[in-house]
Amino acid sequence: MSLELEQPGLFEQFEQLISKEDKLEIREFLDDQNISDVAELINEYPEYEAQIIANMAIHRASSVFKILDIAQQRDIVKELPPAKTAELLNELPADDRTDFLEELPKAAIRDLIKLLDPEERKITLSLLGYPEDSVGRLMTPDYVFIYRHNTINEVFETIRKHAKSSETIDVIYVIDDNGELIDDIRIRDIILAAPDKRVDEIIDGRYVSLNVHDDQEHASQVFKMNNRVALPVVDDHNILLGIVTIDDMLWVANEEFSEDMQKMGGTEALNEPYLDIPLLKLFRKRIGWLVVLFLGEMLTATAMGYFEDEIAKAVVLALFVPLIISSGGNSGSQASTLIIQAMAVGEITIADWWRVLRRELLSGMLLGTVLGIIGFIRVGVWHSIAPGLYGPHWMMIASTVGFSLVGVVLWGTLSGSMLPIFLKKLGADPAVSSAPFVATLVDVTGLIIYFSFAYLFLQGILL
Repeated sequence: MSLELEQPGLFEQFEQLISKEDKLEIREFLDDQNISDVAELINEYPEYEAQIIANMAIHRASSVFKILDIAQQRDIVKELPPAKTAELLNELPADDRTDFLEELPKAAIRDLIKLLDPEERKITLSLLGYPEDSVGRLMTPDYVFIYRHNTINEVFETIRKHAKSSETIDVIYVIDDNGELIDDIRIRDIILAAPDKRVDEIIDGRYVSLNVHDDQEHASQVFKMNNRVALPVVDDHNILLGIVTIDDMLWVANEEFSEDMQKMGGTEALNEPYLDIPLLKLFRKRIGWLVVLFLGEMLTATAMGYFEDEIAKAVVLALFVPLIISSGGNSGSQASTLIIQAMAVGEITIADWWRVLRRELLSGMLLGTVLGIIGFIRVGVWHSIAPGLYGPHWMMIASTVGFSLVGVVLWGTLSGSMLPIFLKKLGADPAVSSAPFVATLVDVTGLIIYFSFAYLFLQGILL
């Protein structure tokens, strides 16, 4: 409620200052607002986004810039004068700057890197040299490190000297003379230690680190399991290279979630806001999977053609085809969504496949049995209402529908649960085994199951 009352006042005040064109007042006003409020101003007045950034103190401008969408960041950099762009990029933390640059075309990256100070340029090129989606792209070299032979007094001197430019000082990192990581110490333990104590008296050698080549999704899981605000990043020789902080992991988790949702909907990952992606690019992202799914559904038509004679003999069988294949597709979509989500949050690994199989086997049987009973009853009820609808062999038709539902739902459940694990085993993204993909797969096989039960119950009667 308070937010609704404050925001109109904020916007009205900004409009008044813009109309007066007093840069000093605008700067004082913007520098007095919360970072999130300034971001709201940019969202509300996109025509002034570059002007807002240009009229802020540079350290605050960088704080606003790094929480904006990539499309907004691009527009701002295009409109800012080169000198202001250079100032902004040099002020950004190395990891946020890298995150912005990696979304740009190569030509734009080359031009912007030229604006950086020599030291910042060196750091940025180093981070961009790591594989895309690796921890190396996320890490920042701004952290505080100490040596095991330092006293607590010396540690505090180091903190006072270097902490201002550090991403976080919640954790201090202990290295040896070769730069190898030995341990990390929480700032609380340092504050509580006696001033004359040495660092090697309070370390315990228990620490968690990330490798610079680790996948960002893996890093997100490590953060969650260890409840840390920052983790050190080392190379293959345990040399400390930088740190990754929890705010970076929140962005990664958000991006991974969006990407998985898009893939589960049967499209490629968009990698940029929906309204900002060009129409032709959006078309290319969607058409591939639609063609694949369409070709898959053509197999359904082929299967229907294969059973054409049976359908001609017992037209009543065609009435239940949508019911059968949709039930299998729905159960498969349910299972695949549950397993993909469980794998994404680390609840399930490839090693758990047997436990998942047994669980889904029982679940599929229970679900299929319930739907099968409902299907059987449905045929019986309709027969009692209109006795001539299914003829004298309605009981056999009801059994065909009931047992087919058990078989199709069981198959859909097993397919939907095992396919994500199988793809993960092959090194592919489990989200590719999306609901549309599983539904298409089960549609074809569901017809085979349905007509197999029809042969079993109706051969010599209607077939």
